[in-house]
Amino acid sequence: MAKKNILIIGAGGVAQVTAHKVAQWAGEFGELHIANRTKAKADKIVESLREKGHEMAFTSHELDALNPDNVEALLKKIDAGVVINVGTAFINMTVLEGCIRAGAAYIDTAIHEDPGKVCEAPPWYANYEWKRREDVAKAGITAILGAGFDPGVVNAYARFAEDEYFDKIESIDIVDINAGSHGKWFATNFDPEINFREFTGTVYSWQGGEWQENKMFEIGREWDLPVVGKRTAYLSGHDEVHSLSARYKDADVRFWMGFGDHYINVFTVLQNLGLLSEHPVTTAEGQEVVPLKLVKAVLPDPASLAPEYEGKTCIGDLVKGSLNGKAGEVFVYNVADHKDAFNEVGSQGISYTAGVPPVAAAILIARGVWDVKKMVNVEELPARPFLELLGEMGLPTRVIDSKGDHPI
Repeated sequence: MAKKNILIIGAGGVAQVTAHKVAQWAGEFGELHIANRTKAKADKIVESLREKGHEMAFTSHELDALNPDNVEALLKKIDAGVVINVGTAFINMTVLEGCIRAGAAYIDTAIHEDPGKVCEAPPWYANYEWKRREDVAKAGITAILGAGFDPGVVNAYARFAEDEYFDKIESIDIVDINAGSHGKWFATNFDPEINFREFTGTVYSWQGGEWQENKMFEIGREWDLPVVGKRTAYLSGHDEVHSLSARYKDADVRFWMGFGDHYINVFTVLQNLGLLSEHPVTTAEGQEVVPLKLVKAVLPDPASLAPEYEGKTCIGDLVKGSLNGKAGEVFVYNVADHKDAFNEVGSQGISYTAGVPPVAAAILIARGVWDVKKMVNVEELPARPFLELLGEMGLPTRVIDSKGDHPI
């Protein structure tokens, strides 16, 4: 069977990791193609691959991915079998449409967003991607949604707990702590526009069998986690809650993200000044400006943070449940190192944790393990093959259970 050509859409820090991981696992694929609105950025990733000595065939392309006709044409031109979409979340639906038309498998790492809307009615997936389930099935392609780390790996952690620990799950608390430091006065670890949009709207969690609403930074608690120690994390709205709540209807599903006081102070000032608004304003000179895009333009490019980044991340699921009526809990997690990520692929740890999993998903599609010919979220797929492969690729999973702290 011929190996599938793979197309990466996007050329930021996550795409850099994804490209390097594909090249490291070149034997699983045919040719590697990288497409971006600005071709020069894709060219830069290709150069970094060549500097590492990878011999896989790779080509860069200019692509306006907001036009599904353009996506379809490129996929057919390069005979792409798998598409990893790690561009902005604004292009998910047009890239998915191109994949449906061209018959290519689709993988993304975040829910689609409409640039003019923030925090739509939950569950967010139902507003966009899930509406195309039937079309994906009719096209006979596999579409794996949210296959980054969170969402993605944390969804697999929940499924792992379901498969190997519990017959009833009572709660899933996802905790994301970045204990690293980039040395900048202020920066976001990924696209500032997407980063801020996550936190300017309503915080949705699934509790008591219904959606609960809170404000950002309204509810915080201290977590004592492996390696990174005691850290304060806040109840936040996040993608994975919106799919996990569908599978685990009887469980409470919450997402907690760690923030330092400095980030909270800057965020609060920007929001109170209206600088995080996605709606355009007109200056005294008659120029129309979107405040959020202006803030994005003056902040450091997240990819530029990598060389100076130090410290570690800890991301995991605390899952509580019962087996045969006996209650218990497990913490399934990963620890990643910013410096190790930079030394390996030239990116910081946040990009590394987001960029490796979609390549693992692509490999499992290529091997037939996850080639399910329909649209799925990660928790709908067997978790162990994914987590074991991630361990081979640099993101090992550990578990704290009644036996202590150990690898899966």
